[in-house]
Amino acid sequence: MKTIETNSAPAAIGPYAQAIAANGLIYTSGQIPIDPATGAIEASDIAGQARQAIRNLAAVLEAAGSGLDRVVKTTCFLRNMDDFALFNEIYAELFPGKPARSCVEVAKLPRGALVEIEAVAEG
Repeated sequence: MKTIETNSAPAAIGPYAQAIAANGLIYTSGQIPIDPATGAIEASDIAGQARQAIRNLAAVLEAAGSGLDRVVKTTCFLRNMDDFALFNEIYAELFPGKPARSCVEVAKLPRGALVEIEAVAEG
């Protein structure tokens, strides 16, 4: 088992790793839309936040020697399921394939984010 850390994505905001590599797979922690350069959530809408969360996810996967094209499963958390259609558009635009996915509405996300995405990818 190996811990994955990169400065190209936001640092963990709790006692956890950005990702763990184990048995040929990469397990990422949830990525929210924090801009790693500023430490803040810059976008106020679901489109901008989804793009940043996916960029953060891509950075963590790259640090692990993987990428969005090697993702086999994502779990997506939306603060408002009314954002589902627009979130799907951004997701389809940025993911090169169609990994398995779960997407659920949650009451609240860290730092008031509108979206959080975690993934399992091939290493």
